[in-house]
Amino acid sequence: MRRTIGSLLVAVLAAWMWRTLPASQSPSMPAQTPAATSQIPAAIDKIFERWDRPGSPGCAVGVAHRGEVVYKRGYGMANLEYGVRIRPDTIFESGSVAKQFTAAAIVLLALDGKLSLDDPVRKYVPELPDFGTPILIRHFLNHASGLRSQWPMLTLAGRRPTQAVHTVDEILELVSGYKELNFKPGDEYLYNNTGFTLLGVVVERVSGKKFDEFCQERLFKPLGMTRTEWRDDFTEIVENRATAYRQLPNGQFRTNMPFTNVIGNGGLLSTVGDFLIWNDNLDNPRVGGLAMVDLLETCGKLNDGFVIEYAMGLNVTD
Repeated sequence: MRRTIGSLLVAVLAAWMWRTLPASQSPSMPAQTPAATSQIPAAIDKIFERWDRPGSPGCAVGVAHRGEVVYKRGYGMANLEYGVRIRPDTIFESGSVAKQFTAAAIVLLALDGKLSLDDPVRKYVPELPDFGTPILIRHFLNHASGLRSQWPMLTLAGRRPTQAVHTVDEILELVSGYKELNFKPGDEYLYNNTGFTLLGVVVERVSGKKFDEFCQERLFKPLGMTRTEWRDDFTEIVENRATAYRQLPNGQFRTNMPFTNVIGNGGLLSTVGDFLIWNDNLDNPRVGGLAMVDLLETCGKLNDGFVIEYAMGLNVTD
């Protein structure tokens, strides 16, 4: 997550931006008077004030500087029906930023010698058709496989998201019927959810453990990410989970919770505090070591040698 925020309130967000640089490259934090320091929370609050009201969904914000959490706060409502406010420890579904944890699980197995990033995916997922040119695990990690993405294909099949409950087994069945690719593996970059869903399958089949179990043992628990888990059963009761909403053109809100059991491409439940722990591990590796972080942050290279900004679940760019 090494994106650099733009100039919006640089004085407030500079601590977060600098934290994403290696220590040797981090500029010195300018000396701040007590008055200047006290202005920072108010400036952050100003950014989110339009959502920080009883009738609006909101967000949780966390800021860290050089591994130290300097600010955490919730804004707005976690649940509009019951009037529950968002707190710093409120659990959210993370969406596609979950992909970096799927990538980390694959990289850990590679470092264990259990697989190679250059293995053909069909070695572990024989349900994937033989398209003539092998799709490698690395292609999935870099979104360069050419495989068609699951959600548009399910929509064409009359099983669109928000209207049907999907499972990983259904994705495997869907993929088994694919007839061709969008392009030769490695030729192009095209964002693809199917690849990361299948990477979750690879983790389970290579490790012999459920995807969440493996990630708990190798990533979340060792780091102390106690509020993080894969949502592999959307009906599970999760204490302190925020409800998701969408806004209609007239300004009214409607619930918009996921009812899918597909994970790997998304489906991670976590808190802003746990993500700060993970971000710090990318800068100061405790779990997985520098080898894991280096692989996660190595940008993909296409067949013609062009280097893309997408690495393995992470964009690496200025």
